[in-house]
Amino acid sequence: MSHEQTEQHFQIIRRWLMALQQQNLPGWDKIDAVLEDLQVTCEQMQTRLEFAEAAEEERLQQNQRLAAAYDHYRDLFQSAPIAYLVTDADGVILEANGASAQLLNVPQAYLVGKPMARYVAEGDRSAFRTHLNQLSYQRDSQIWQMTVCPRGRQPFATEWHIATLAVSAKPDVPHPNGQIEIRIAVYDLSHSQPENSQLELEALMQPSNLKPQTSPPALPLPQSLDGLRVLVVEDEADIREFVTAIFEAHGIGVKTVSSAAAALEALEQFRPDVLLSDIRMPDGDGYGLIQQIRALEIEQGRHIPAVAMTAYLEEDREKAIKAGFEAHLHKLARPIEWVELIAQLARQVSH
Repeated sequence: MSHEQTEQHFQIIRRWLMALQQQNLPGWDKIDAVLEDLQVTCEQMQTRLEFAEAAEEERLQQNQRLAAAYDHYRDLFQSAPIAYLVTDADGVILEANGASAQLLNVPQAYLVGKPMARYVAEGDRSAFRTHLNQLSYQRDSQIWQMTVCPRGRQPFATEWHIATLAVSAKPDVPHPNGQIEIRIAVYDLSHSQPENSQLELEALMQPSNLKPQTSPPALPLPQSLDGLRVLVVEDEADIREFVTAIFEAHGIGVKTVSSAAAALEALEQFRPDVLLSDIRMPDGDGYGLIQQIRALEIEQGRHIPAVAMTAYLEEDREKAIKAGFEAHLHKLARPIEWVELIAQLARQVSH
């Protein structure tokens, strides 16, 4: 019953009482006082009900915002070009994104519930288990060097960025068993290092030959890349955001477009120092784009260094160079490799 309906009922009751009071019957003053108290109580209940409804509406909106934020970051996780996995303290995979499935050459749904050690080279498994046993129950960040064995492919070197997080069935109560969740970002180092021969790979995988691995030295970067301009052509919005964040963190100006046609329009207005283009796009691929750009450059007398980026390796590398790109970059490359390559091409042009 609404507040207005309740008020109407009280008015009707009061009119009845007034009619009875005119008959000078005893006790009606007490009845009127009780009715007054009852009306005040009903108004208080109505106010509390309205407050509860407003609070419930606010909670509903908060839940909707949380759900939208969860979906957003879940989409970023699933579509990120870097291989991301989540395991428990024993190394059993709890979550894995599409890039990790591609890296390990298995269906994404197949990874959940499998031990991560299955995809680690035999020579590195002892070190992998040691790392797991030494992880802290507190927030911890580490970098591991591991040789990965994808299904049906040759082993290759990777760099794992590790973050640990204590988890609990009750978020507000520390877990009594000290369980942890391990979050792993896996970077493929094989395309940035000389390829090992089969004998070298077999030797690397033997436990007796296991040696501590160190990160490859980074190429020298200018103190500042401010003023450098890069045009990024990529149809996936998440990858555009990812690349933009990497470059802008180093002072590089970035313009992103989602198609080859938009790239041709942006070239004149933005005038980039370096072009970074995806190969496989629905509306015109990167090969056709670079061929059109090189034809225009002959007429205009200028040249823009161009990098092809793709989720594939050898197949696209050769075609990209032949088509007119100066370099080829895998989408799973480490962020520093993106910056190093762009800086290298920019230096070549300036000299």
